[in-house]
Amino acid sequence: MSQNDLLARLDRIESTEAIRQLVGKYSLSLDMRDIDAHVGLFAPDIRVGGGKVGREHLKAWVDDTLRHQFTGTSHHVGQHIIEFVDADHAIGVVYSKNEHETGGEWVLMQMLYWDDYERIDGAWYFRRRLPCYWYASDLNKAPIGDMKMRWPGREPYHGTFHDLFPSWKEFWASSAPKDELPEVAEPLPVDGFLKGMRRGTPAPKIRVR
Repeated sequence: MSQNDLLARLDRIESTEAIRQLVGKYSLSLDMRDIDAHVGLFAPDIRVGGGKVGREHLKAWVDDTLRHQFTGTSHHVGQHIIEFVDADHAIGVVYSKNEHETGGEWVLMQMLYWDDYERIDGAWYFRRRLPCYWYASDLNKAPIGDMKMRWPGREPYHGTFHDLFPSWKEFWASSAPKDELPEVAEPLPVDGFLKGMRRGTPAPKIRVR
């Protein structure tokens, strides 16, 4: 192994850990309401929506959301898969199970984030976080059935948890194999697992909670 190869592998390990730290810092800063620390985890020219760009606009949106919807929150990070596009860009999937005190209800949520990460001036930032929700429901109300996003005072809606990956619909649209063993595709590449599962499908439109 050449010195350049060794340095590249070391950089990949350090970058992976930096991205994992980024995700943990996101949850902590959000739950502790340190909005400046929170928006500092995003690229300086982060796109917020509605044609708005920059951390100032992101801070205004996050502050308004937290101040008017939730008394308190706790985000519990689960498994995290990271794939590198190149030395300075990566994608990832992060599971998150969250608790929200909102009005007179305690809402539990299961979701995942589809992330884009970018290294800028030597530091890793979020370029985009796409939140895909499975359910949100009061602690005492199991989210059985359709339209599992059930916030107090709002009509239930679909949460796009499975919409990133075509395998979910394909599985339920097919019938179980009976007499013959099913064909098995080649294993997805180690550095292309997420892209392989996405199969080029577009990102779903996310309804803001």
